[in-house]
Amino acid sequence: MIRHIRTGLMTASILALSSGAAFADYELNILHINDLHSRIESINKFDSTCSAEEEGKNECFGGVARLKSLIDQKRQDLSGKNVLLLNAGDNFQGSLFFTTYKGLAEAEFLNLMKFDAMTVGNHEFDESEDGLVGFLDKIEFPVVTANVLPSHKSKIGDRIKPSIVLEAGGQKIGIVGAVANDTPELSSPGPDILIGDDVATTTAAVEELKKQGVDKIIALTHVGYPRDLAAIAKIPDVDVVVGGHSHSLLSNTDAKAEGPYPTMVDNPGGYKVPVVQAASYSKYLGDLVVTFDDNGVVKAAKGDPILVDSSVKPDQSVLTRVAELAKPIEELRSKIIGKTEAPIDGSRDNCRARECEMGSLVADAMLDRVKGQGVTIAITNGGGLRASIDAGDVSMGEAITVLPFQNTVATFQLKGDGIRAALENGLSKLEEPGGRFPQVAGMKYSFDKSKEVGSRVVSVEVKEGEGFVPLDPAKTYSIVTNNYMRNGGDGYAIFKDKGENAYDYGPGLETVLADYLAAHQPFKPYTDGRITEVAAAAGATTAEPATQPAADAAASTTASGPQKHVIAKGDTLWDLAKAFYGDGALWAKISAANGKPAPRHLHVGTELEIPAK
Repeated sequence: MIRHIRTGLMTASILALSSGAAFADYELNILHINDLHSRIESINKFDSTCSAEEEGKNECFGGVARLKSLIDQKRQDLSGKNVLLLNAGDNFQGSLFFTTYKGLAEAEFLNLMKFDAMTVGNHEFDESEDGLVGFLDKIEFPVVTANVLPSHKSKIGDRIKPSIVLEAGGQKIGIVGAVANDTPELSSPGPDILIGDDVATTTAAVEELKKQGVDKIIALTHVGYPRDLAAIAKIPDVDVVVGGHSHSLLSNTDAKAEGPYPTMVDNPGGYKVPVVQAASYSKYLGDLVVTFDDNGVVKAAKGDPILVDSSVKPDQSVLTRVAELAKPIEELRSKIIGKTEAPIDGSRDNCRARECEMGSLVADAMLDRVKGQGVTIAITNGGGLRASIDAGDVSMGEAITVLPFQNTVATFQLKGDGIRAALENGLSKLEEPGGRFPQVAGMKYSFDKSKEVGSRVVSVEVKEGEGFVPLDPAKTYSIVTNNYMRNGGDGYAIFKDKGENAYDYGPGLETVLADYLAAHQPFKPYTDGRITEVAAAAGATTAEPATQPAADAAASTTASGPQKHVIAKGDTLWDLAKAFYGDGALWAKISAANGKPAPRHLHVGTELEIPAK
């Protein structure tokens, strides 16, 4: 359907002029945020909670107190003009405020800012629809998301609308919402929430608004900047797109911006649609001015996001309330989440140079978290591990100290040759040692640090079933890492440049670690030979195993009766079954005889019973 036919507009204009009528342009100011991710407190340059010392040095950004102050100031500056404040979703997940209050703290502060409308993000479903219901009960502004389709059993009912009509300056403004199509894979909406197709449902909602005589329509989306450009902005009769989900900084002045603010997109109807987004974590307030002609066509759009830095003085009443709500968070930091039988080594010297206990733990925890998504490999940077954990009870505060950067789980796909290149990058700063050193799960690799940078990887194997096979350079693998690395941090540019189907906004690593420790207690720290340094001269590993490897042990014994085997570095149940029985598939026999230990988490030095075949 072609919305605006130029000849028709010209005819209308001529008639209007001949009758003495004068058309007046309509100007609308749109303030907006997206992907707050529970950054209730101010953040530092690493997007984590800002310290008192950093505040004293004026090095902090955002936080709800600054954001509220800036919004109030902008409304005052725009007094008498037409202003809307919009929220493009993902207010949940990202700090201990969400962990503690399950969205109620976010609701309280968003109410104070007086939003006019919001769309849900995928993370609004992280606690299933039950977690979202509490938020919906508390907020005082409408939520619009056309492709959230609750069943008759859903507790959400009709509180999420496909669209709404707002009035500003005597004009009707339609707001249509949409959330990412893959929300069921990214989050947990549950069986009573269907996520429909974003384009189909948005199109239907827009058509309903047109029937009501609304000719100025804003798509408020949480589908990501690329999707907004490719699909949403091209839906007939959509005039403006205010987006979120991809955390995209759009700017006309920042060299790191993904695109201009606004990005103008050609709609098949013969007009241009401004698309905007304002990064994330309360660091920016989007500030867009749109001018419509009398037919509801966008004549002009301009603006830029405003950096919410230390020049914005926080609202003192909000600061006081944040401090009140923070008190139980200190209790949470002290909450015991698990127990460990021995200290978990996360020392800088080890985790940046070789396989370390904390590296194996965090990589295994990450892989365990996304195994249901078909992910088979985890790679995380040793420099992201900032502490060890003492033996005994483990607190949430300790988990946060190990992983303090509020990085999130990120998944993507990459070919085998890209994985090998990533490992080479990780091994390129061994002499320093650099924080990029790759700790892994679901794979093994060996390296020779005497070789030149770019040629240090000796071998790479990936897990298939209970065994390992050589990495296939042409095969595409599903990988989990953290969002910092996935976006090119620590030199992992190949993750950003060659990674496909990326999603960077999973749960926080500290939460993933805490959940894993809680499910595996008492935890016994381990390394298992997944990373091996090869001696330059002899081609052997620098650290010889303390006991016979499985194949040698099997060669010196027979499997006619029960045997004993002391676990050596690198052993797996599959390897043991293959060595003793000639068939790795019989690993379950050894497992059953030894209390069913985790097949890949065998503890070096432990004696196993090897039953007769």
